[in-house]
Amino acid sequence: MKKINFKSKFSKFNDQWSPKVIAEMNDYQFKLVKIKNDFVWHKHDDTDEVFIVIEGIINIEFENETIELEEGEMIVVPKGTKHKPYADEEAKIMLVEPSGVINTGDNEGDLTAPNDEWI
Repeated sequence: MKKINFKSKFSKFNDQWSPKVIAEMNDYQFKLVKIKNDFVWHKHDDTDEVFIVIEGIINIEFENETIELEEGEMIVVPKGTKHKPYADEEAKIMLVEPSGVINTGDNEGDLTAPNDEWI
């Protein structure tokens, strides 16, 4: 057991759209990621995905609406739901999802990040 400081962890990387694992609980991972600009439309067929905004403002576009999340807010995106996160300015977020989840879900490409990268 040890405490984890988000600011310290965020200071260890600069790349965007590349989640970094900071902890595991059972088969779930807690990942920090910096985001800016558009991501890709994608979905995760086998799992829900949690977005928690640590710093900044993000938007998650869905097929019928866009939801804005500010610092201290979170959303659970149900499995199988197409979504596209984006941020006009750099934002820092935490993702909570089962280990092995690929960041681009069913849409692998240029923004697909290495999986299970710890900091």
